[in-house]
Amino acid sequence: MATLILVRHGRSTANTSGVLAGRTPGIALDERGAAQAAALPGRLADVPLAAAVTSPLQRCRETLRPLLDARPGLPLHVEDRISECDYGDWSGRKLAELNDEPLMEVVQGHASAAAFPGGESMRAMQDRAVAAVRDWNARVEAEHGEDATYLMCSHGDIVKAIVADALGLHLDLFQRIHVDPCSVTAIRYTRLRPFLLRLGDTGDFAGLAPREHPGGGGSAEVGGGAGAP
Repeated sequence: MATLILVRHGRSTANTSGVLAGRTPGIALDERGAAQAAALPGRLADVPLAAAVTSPLQRCRETLRPLLDARPGLPLHVEDRISECDYGDWSGRKLAELNDEPLMEVVQGHASAAAFPGGESMRAMQDRAVAAVRDWNARVEAEHGEDATYLMCSHGDIVKAIVADALGLHLDLFQRIHVDPCSVTAIRYTRLRPFLLRLGDTGDFAGLAPREHPGGGGSAEVGGGAGAP
């Protein structure tokens, strides 16, 4: 079956301002995010791509624009099922204040039971994203053969949820996975099982350096975080 390259969108203005963007319209890449997107064509230069699939949100479309400019024949498809999690009433709020919400403890430790007020559950988010991957795997294989590779540009929690499924991890463990902005994750799907080939690869190890203000208590960054400073 197909090989999937998952790209998290480049760093956005919401990432740097510490806001949980969700599906809020008008969230663009910041200056660094634009530079990350500009570097993407070179990073993927040796990878033949049969198709590109994107979340409908602006920051994902902006991330793929340089790649599409470099490959004018690459077809682009918009897929609503890989859009950001619908955080409902949490959308647009500061992550620092959300940390005091009782629901955050559920999001961190029991994600399969977490449902955002006015939004969707994390289980529903994973179900739709994984279903989209399965459908696109079949479509790409049927149109381009079983050795074909295609790309999806999506969001941090979506990428983590797809990786958890590929690894056979329960959704409650998906917060153990981390993917930086504009990182590349690759999964090869076969008849028997998926193989995780790359996870959150940016080619930049600055994010491994000790941080001046590390996150407390081992909490995951909902929405994915801003990456290395």
